[in-house]
Amino acid sequence: MPEKRGLAYDALDELLDLGGLSRGLAERVAITGDDPVLPTRYRIGTAGAAVLAATGVAAAELWRMQTRRKQSVSVDVPAATVSLRSGKYMEIDGKPCDREFAPLMKFYPAKNDRWVFLHTNFPNLRDRALQILGVPDDYNAVREAIAGWDAEALETALHEGGAVGSFVRTHGEWNRHPHAAAIAAMPAVEIVKIGDAKPRKLPKGDRPLSGTRVLDLTRVIAGPTASRTLAEHGADVLKITRIGLADSGQMDLDTGIGKLSARLDLREKDQHARLRELLGTCDVFTQSYRPGTLAGRGFGPEELAERHPGIVYATLSAWGHDGPWRNRRGYDTVVQAASGMADASRDDGAPKHLPVSAIDYVAGNLMAYGIMVALARRAKEGGSWMVRASLATAGRWIVDRGVLPRASYEATPTDLSDEAIARLCTTVDSPVGRIRYLAPIVQMSETPTFWARPPVALGHHPAAWPT
Repeated sequence: MPEKRGLAYDALDELLDLGGLSRGLAERVAITGDDPVLPTRYRIGTAGAAVLAATGVAAAELWRMQTRRKQSVSVDVPAATVSLRSGKYMEIDGKPCDREFAPLMKFYPAKNDRWVFLHTNFPNLRDRALQILGVPDDYNAVREAIAGWDAEALETALHEGGAVGSFVRTHGEWNRHPHAAAIAAMPAVEIVKIGDAKPRKLPKGDRPLSGTRVLDLTRVIAGPTASRTLAEHGADVLKITRIGLADSGQMDLDTGIGKLSARLDLREKDQHARLRELLGTCDVFTQSYRPGTLAGRGFGPEELAERHPGIVYATLSAWGHDGPWRNRRGYDTVVQAASGMADASRDDGAPKHLPVSAIDYVAGNLMAYGIMVALARRAKEGGSWMVRASLATAGRWIVDRGVLPRASYEATPTDLSDEAIARLCTTVDSPVGRIRYLAPIVQMSETPTFWARPPVALGHHPAAWPT
């Protein structure tokens, strides 16, 4: 292995510290390449590679616990960077997936030369925003209405009306915000013991997570990415959604690689009971609804720890579990706008998002890392465990990697070459067609990463564990 060097290794050390793992484990990690890979001031490659390396280290530790054999981990920074928008590279029968934002999902100028970002990718959020603005579903009407609003007042009105959007702050304005202070006190990922249980041996198999069962009640990108990462190390992941709940369209195929997918409606007594049955032999429960939402239906962390001692309960929120915004809705794009990242990425005077969904994918992989650390702790010392991550803390962690001087990235190409992308992709037949997708980026010397199941449409399978 090469000598330890670079900012990505420093970031990896931070994550190993958070997981209570020895920094010496980084000696078996090779991180190659460096920022910038894409034209952005933020060190997204450093952040992406470090968190992916951390998931590899955690998986290697689970393997060592099972077999007493060590293995090496390697991550390429350019590959890690493009994995932060993996859906861009998925093709179905040779055609790219639909990744376009909804027509009204844009930055809009407001009063006093300030800006607002409006999130309308789900029909219910679009309709609520239009109701608050008092206009029809028309871009010009929305733009004219927002121009008359104070940006921060509109942000508050959107939240109180059940819509989603953000006042575009500078980094300085965000750092002075009360919720930023709450975020500063939270680790990038938190692993907390929430109950007593006897140690549970790791299942035997030919991969680090073989035989580990994961119930996935997450949506959009970050949460599903966490369980997809567990699947690439051999976990059996059962994704649960319900009919009528807004979804992410073809993007759900990309985040659903390697998973089973079933429908359950927890409002129906028999289906609620079925989820409880599935929990009886489950190792990991992941959810990304707002804090407290599932607790109201009997699926909160303390409730599950009491009924199912030894459970690892992983929860991802937009803004974290504490602070004045803890119950607000939010998405990667909204966190970028609120926290100063979009303002600092301005182009021709207008705010601009990063070229990748770095917050989503970093948050998801932080969550996966925490889950694997919790599984190792459960095997060593027993207990039930909760893993907490959020988009806001992931965004802060990315910003904390530092920024690049403009001269170093302004001429950077907007993507890797077609040939380079093709080398990172694999193709599989699936029930929805022949699919090309970005293969796992983490390379393991003894247990190669791969997804054993092809992507499927939501609800394709029965709500049952594989035999």
